[in-house]
Amino acid sequence: MNLKGEMLFLRELKRKDWLDVHAYAALPESSSFQPWGPNTEEQSRQYVNQCMQEACVSPRHRYALAITLSGTGEMVGCCELKLRDVVNKTGELSYIVHPKYWGRGIASEASDLMVSYGFCQLGLHRIIATCDPRNKGSKRVLEKLGMKKEGLLRENIKPEMEWRDSLLFSILDSEWKKY
Repeated sequence: MNLKGEMLFLRELKRKDWLDVHAYAALPESSSFQPWGPNTEEQSRQYVNQCMQEACVSPRHRYALAITLSGTGEMVGCCELKLRDVVNKTGELSYIVHPKYWGRGIASEASDLMVSYGFCQLGLHRIIATCDPRNKGSKRVLEKLGMKKEGLLRENIKPEMEWRDSLLFSILDSEWKKY
């Protein structure tokens, strides 16, 4: 599976990508709003291996793709779409970009490609996403996609020592077509 945008190319993860994943996943700023990390080398390897294994499962429920720059092919992050509810045609979007590429529209374009794939190719009805309420950049990405804030999931994640809230966003296929 490959998706092409203006400045990005999303492709399946390869075993050697763990090095690029680790380049951002080991950084405290990358995981400051995540329920994981900073990653060890082994955790970055496991993530890539798990994504590769799940890409071979049929029917597929997880689409985890490397975000690469069109000009150079450099991997700068990952974008995922997980099928959360097959019966009700619901997927969940997530993404991460290396901090040195923040603010360049990469997460927005990658997410746009993945949401389009979810609605147009997978026939989804609804796509959700969550973010830490303090993560203003991620909130902007979701709003730029046309996602609507549905509410606050109170203390739904416990990354380390204390519970954390999440904002819940969604977009419907009918909204996407108008968007």
